[in-house]
Amino acid sequence: MDNKYEIYHSPLEGRYAGARMKKLFSPRTRASTWRQLWLWLAEGEKELGLPISDEAIDQMAKNLTMTDHDFEIAEVEEKRRRHDVMAHVHAFGQAAPAAAGIIHWGATSCYVTDNADLIFLRDGLDILLPSLAAAIQELSDFARTYKDQACLGYTHGQPAQLVTVGKRACLWIQDLLMDLRNLERARSDLRFRGVKGTVGTQASFLQIFKGDHEKVEALDEIVTRKAGFNSAFTISSQTYSRKIDLDVGHALASFGATCERIGGDIRHLAMFKEIEEPFEKDQIGSSAMAYKRNPMRSERMCSLARGLVNITQNPVHTYAAQWLERSLDDSAVRRSTLPEIFLTADALLNLLRNICSGLVVYPAVIQRRINEELPFMATENLIMAMVDKGHSRQDAHEHIRVLSHEAAEQVKIHGKDNDLIERVKKDSFFAPILDITSQLLDPSSFIGRAPQQVEKFTGDNGEVQMALEKYREALASLQRSEVDK
Repeated sequence: MDNKYEIYHSPLEGRYAGARMKKLFSPRTRASTWRQLWLWLAEGEKELGLPISDEAIDQMAKNLTMTDHDFEIAEVEEKRRRHDVMAHVHAFGQAAPAAAGIIHWGATSCYVTDNADLIFLRDGLDILLPSLAAAIQELSDFARTYKDQACLGYTHGQPAQLVTVGKRACLWIQDLLMDLRNLERARSDLRFRGVKGTVGTQASFLQIFKGDHEKVEALDEIVTRKAGFNSAFTISSQTYSRKIDLDVGHALASFGATCERIGGDIRHLAMFKEIEEPFEKDQIGSSAMAYKRNPMRSERMCSLARGLVNITQNPVHTYAAQWLERSLDDSAVRRSTLPEIFLTADALLNLLRNICSGLVVYPAVIQRRINEELPFMATENLIMAMVDKGHSRQDAHEHIRVLSHEAAEQVKIHGKDNDLIERVKKDSFFAPILDITSQLLDPSSFIGRAPQQVEKFTGDNGEVQMALEKYREALASLQRSEVDK
């Protein structure tokens, strides 16, 4: 019997997150990144004159990928030493015996753990950003398609003036653009910890290089450059500031809040039967009610979004709880929190893209709902038209008030259709505007500049296209998002 069904697996790994993000935060990627960091350190130290052999460098370079056998060696050693980093130093030394004596030379555990985490934060954001750009592009295409489709707007949960389907989508896009800027800023703010020693003073490296400050700084720059960072923090403690985790977490929490907002809107519109998320031919909406088409993707998106917002509170408390140069109560919670933040954000983007690229609009239903409310919305137009014909506004208002209450009674008490316009047409008082009544009820006359706003916002040289310009090449290669479960 396969024991994989007898132990817990995170749903983020088994159901929701994408392959690239899962691989990034896998044990093999983590351990192999530590080995890469040790190689970069050794190469830099050798370049600056320390006695490290070519054979040692060659053996390290040939054994960067952590094998299953290497994991077994490290696991045995960690049980003996109660120290994960030293267990991996031992396993790497077994794979590269010529380097066993110089691996981790001058470094502290956080040289590998923290620098690796900064690499994962950077690479994780590099996975998320193009996917977010794709979601914005797909939603922009939807907005442009339906920029003229009038629909009921809602304030306080009640019908308000008309908007358009495309204009409403632009509200979502605008918030996603804010998330894009937040994540870009968090990405650009990331710096490397570099080689700083046990409490950030670089004392061990100063000793190795016999008091040569220039070589210590050069080593820091060499390793930082090899890791692909433009700069390293000048100041650190034993760790990089846990405020970095907080900062990245807040940007992703804000994105999570946007996802819940969008998902909630789609769920309400699905309840009205105006819009539906994608629904496969063989998909089952309910185990009992076979007719149902539940918005399960949007519901899942809202659920995961709440989870993302909540879990990003961990970095807040972890940062605040740190003591002086470092306390280890940050370690255990970060091992689970950082991967889960990124896997959840990745899952949300997969859902968001899948939903936005397959939204189904039902214009006939939308028009029916407009027809139910438009007569009341048109009353001001009717009053103004009567004033234009020379009648008193107050007289017109009183006639409309009486007829509106009569029509409302038909709707609310008797469950009938809104017949206000028929009542207006039958009232001789409104005879002067009878020939333009239909014109005054044209939904397109109630949407203001919504189509033009959508065009300006999403069109050439608009905010959306300018924000997405840097992602053009990545967008061209991204595949359509699929949701398997």
